[in-house]
Amino acid sequence: MTPADPPPPHARVTVRATIAPLLAEPRASAPQTSQLLRGHHADVLDTVDAWKQIRGVDGYDGWCHTGYLTETPYDGTILRSAWSDERRMSLGCAVRRSDVSRMSLPVGALLDPDDVVVTGLAMNARGRARYFAGDTQVMVRRAIELFAGTPYQWGGVTPWGADCSGFVQTVFALHGMQLPRDAWQQAERGIDVRGEASDHRAADLLFFSDRDDAKITHVAMSLGGDTIIHCSLANGGFGTDVLSASTAVAEQLRRTFRFAKRVM
Repeated sequence: MTPADPPPPHARVTVRATIAPLLAEPRASAPQTSQLLRGHHADVLDTVDAWKQIRGVDGYDGWCHTGYLTETPYDGTILRSAWSDERRMSLGCAVRRSDVSRMSLPVGALLDPDDVVVTGLAMNARGRARYFAGDTQVMVRRAIELFAGTPYQWGGVTPWGADCSGFVQTVFALHGMQLPRDAWQQAERGIDVRGEASDHRAADLLFFSDRDDAKITHVAMSLGGDTIIHCSLANGGFGTDVLSASTAVAEQLRRTFRFAKRVM
C-alpha cells in the first residue's frame, strides 16, 4: 500500500493494543493488509475522521483506527525499529499489568516496564540477540518453534495468524533483518540461488507465482534441499512441504515456482 510519492509524515503513533490491524481503506469492513504490534511505532501520513493512514518501519502503509493508537508529536527524527528496542519483547507470553488485568501478547509485541510475565517467554534486546543468533539452521528451527500451528490469515504477521510474507518478515526481523512486507517486495532482496533444489540452503527464500504476468504471489523458507516451511492457504496455515512429493500441494508449488533468493 505504499504510494509512489508518499506524503511526508505529520505525526507519530505507538500501538497500544495487542495488535493493530492495517486496512486498505479507512473503514472497519475494509480488508486487512498488515498488522502492527503493541509498542511498535509508525508515522502518520493522513487522517480521515477517526482513522489514520500510517506507515511502519518497513515502509508499508495502511489505515488504522485511532482506538489502537497513542499519538505523539512528530519531531522529524527517523522512525526507529521496535525489533531492536531495548525493552522486553514477547516471544509468546501473558503479562499482568499495573491495573492487575491480564493480557496475552503475540510474538513481537513489546512489554511495558511494569508488565509482569505470568506465563510464556519475553526477552530484552540482549537476550534476543543471543537467542536468535547463530547460523541459518538455528533460524529455521526458531521459525518452526514459534510458528508451528499458526493459522493462515491474510495480512497477519504473528503466530496468532499469518500470511506467507508476514511469517517470513517476522522471522527475519527477530534475527535482525528488516524485510519488506509483501512477497513480491521480498523477492527483490538477496542474491539469486541457481541450480537444483538440492542447492537450496536453510533460510533461502523460494518465490512462487500463479499469475499470467509472473508477479510473485507466495514466499516460502527452505529447510535445505527441496523441503520448505511456509504459511499457505493450501495447508490452512503453517506447514512443511517437500517439493518433490507426489501431493497436490507439492505439484502446485512445482508448477508455480519461479526462483530462489539468499538473503542471509
